Amino acid sequence: MNYVFLMDPLGSVNVKKDTSLALMVGAHRKGHNVYFLPDGGTVLKGGRLQFQTVKVTPQYDVEHPFIDDTPTLLFEDDVDVVFIRTDPPFNEKYLHNTWLLDHLPARVAVINAPSGIRTVNEKIWASRFTSIVPKTLIASKRDDLLGFLAEEKDIIAKPTDSYGGQAVFYIKAGGSNTNVILETLTDNWQRDIIAQKYVPAAAEGDKRILLLDGEPLGAVLRLHSEDDHRNNFFSGGKPLATQVTARDREIIGVLKPELAKLGLYFVGIDIIGDYLIEVNVTSPTCLQEMNRLYDKQLEDDVIRFSEELVGNN
Repeated sequence: MNYVFLMDPLGSVNVKKDTSLALMVGAHRKGHNVYFLPDGGTVLKGGRLQFQTVKVTPQYDVEHPFIDDTPTLLFEDDVDVVFIRTDPPFNEKYLHNTWLLDHLPARVAVINAPSGIRTVNEKIWASRFTSIVPKTLIASKRDDLLGFLAEEKDIIAKPTDSYGGQAVFYIKAGGSNTNVILETLTDNWQRDIIAQKYVPAAAEGDKRILLLDGEPLGAVLRLHSEDDHRNNFFSGGKPLATQVTARDREIIGVLKPELAKLGLYFVGIDIIGDYLIEVNVTSPTCLQEMNRLYDKQLEDDVIRFSEELVGNN
């Protein structure tokens, strides 16, 4: 089969951490052809899609992770599976790519569905499930945000479209920097942000669980460094082995039917203590960390699922 990966430039791949690389290696290991699709490489002509790709041989080689072939033009009839793996932020360019990929014929398996990616803001969407998320406020105005802080005492405040732990602030009531933090995040009270009641279990790390078709594929605990409250690997967190608990499964049970409706097959959820924090659908990560912790090749499960998805279309 022909596997197309829409993703950031090959030169940006971190060989030891990149989940997209692991998926590409997994597809290649199963004998599939692997193609890199750059942003801007999708063309709609006469109602049919063309892909300006580069056929690659992926490998876990720090110096040469990709053996590049010549550029290859693929037509939609040539393609069996598309992985959308461009990193956030979900901006106009990202949106444009999903609109184009909507034109793919139904027989092509797309992970994740473009319409599902458009529907699920990775931070806002989770707030609808009030029984499994911390008390949450999404607002821009000063009185709303300061009132929420006065009620909850300790909160986490962050943009609605950040990633990798960027611009995530831990705010305590009465702090001298509160106003300037909120002014900055909201662009002087004009832009919505997310404020959530601080979950004390965050001091023990946050758990990333990868879901494949709504079922746990693997889990890793991310623990912050001594000088930072953020647990993300991007912000210096370290990976630790963990287990999927009964509470985790309750949370997954709430999400599973909703994810299925949206065609969101490969998803990363973040859990702190007993609470869901985020649902990551654009380019979920941490697969390589899980592989090393548990001596597995979880990408094989994802590729096997994609093969079955093609067979069922």
